[in-house]
This record gives sequence, structure tokens and C-alpha cells, in this order.
Amino acid sequence: MNVPDFLATVPLFKSLDAAELSRFGEMVREKTYPKGSVILFEDDPGDSLFVVRDGRVKVVLVAEDGREVILGILGVGEHFGELSLIDDQPRSAHVIAMEDSTLLVLRRDDFRRRVEASPSVAWSLLTELSRRLRRADEKIGSLVLLDVPGRIARMLLDAADEGGAPLIEKPLTHQTIAHVIGASRETVSRAMREFQDQGWIAIDRRRIRITDRSALDRRSQQRL
Repeated sequence: MNVPDFLATVPLFKSLDAAELSRFGEMVREKTYPKGSVILFEDDPGDSLFVVRDGRVKVVLVAEDGREVILGILGVGEHFGELSLIDDQPRSAHVIAMEDSTLLVLRRDDFRRRVEASPSVAWSLLTELSRRLRRADEKIGSLVLLDVPGRIARMLLDAADEGGAPLIEKPLTHQTIAHVIGASRETVSRAMREFQDQGWIAIDRRRIRITDRSALDRRSQQRL
């Protein structure tokens, strides 16, 4: 798939016409990062937007004692760094490659020129930022209102929805889940065993299959 065709699958760009996609295709450059490498450090200058073309990355905050809190796991077609296109502020978190990854990089100055030349680009950015804010609100609500099993149920359902199938293709380790929902790995492992024992999920070679979606959905709505 060439770059303009790929950009047409990315939420931030998919509403743009072919001519606009072609212009953006000429602006982006491709960069590769091996598994475990740091793509961005917190407080780095915010001068570019990144789109995941292949692989997976995690957006994390790291405490002084080394503890991680994962703000998001991004796969193909997802992007990060869009806030820096607007406010010129430093990066708000680290971004680390979870596997060998290829990213498309778009410089802020190039993006701004297209925004000034095309209102549809600006509207597309606003729409995507609105979607991100709604997702952030939902995540905050889950962290505040749900217990750990409820948060896990919600995360598994969201991961399945993103893939469009009951099988969650990308491996989710218990440690990764713990970092995302703000819990210990032991607590996550205990809840996952309970989900398996009740027939709500099945795990084979680290891949998780949703086998009783309605039960998980009910569990994800039990508030504290």
C-alpha cells in the first residue's frame, strides 16, 4: 500500500480527498524503530506527528522509582503527537516501541501549512481530538468507578472491538494490563483466572478470545 492509500485508513486523514492525501504523502518520512527503543522522551520538543504504519508502541509515564503507567497502546493506523501540532508544548509522555515498528513522521510546520491552505484538514484534526477526549473521559470514568476486574473486563472488550473480532490478536501480558489499569500484576492474574474459570475468556498461546461477551459487559458495568 502506498503512503496516500495508507493515510486514507488513518482516522485523522480519512476524510480528506485524494489530492490532499497525495500532498501529505509527499510530506511524511518513514522511520523504523527496533523493539524496546524509545521513540520519544517526555519533555522532548514537540515538533512532529507520528503515525504507526507497522508494529505497536506504548505511551507511558515513568515514575522516579521506575514504575510505569501505560496511557495507551497504539497499533497500525493510530497516531500520537497531534497536540504538539497545536500548542508547541513539550511531549507529555514517553513513547516506546513494543515490537519492531515503522512510523510515518510529519513535521509540525508542514502540517500547519496544509491547515492554513485547507479548512478540511483543520476540521479533520478537531474531529479526531474530540474522539480522543471522549475516550480519555471514558478511561478516567473506568479508573474511578470500576474495581480491578471491571477495568480488566472493559479493557478486554475495547481491545476486541478495536480488532473487530472476539480474538484479541495482539498479545496482552498481565504486566501490560496492570500498567494500563493501575493495578498489580498479581491482582490482574487472579482476575484473569477467574474470567477463564467462568468461561468468559479463553487463552491460547498468549492470545485472548472473548467467549462470553455479555458476561464481560455486565462485569464492566458493576460500579464500586
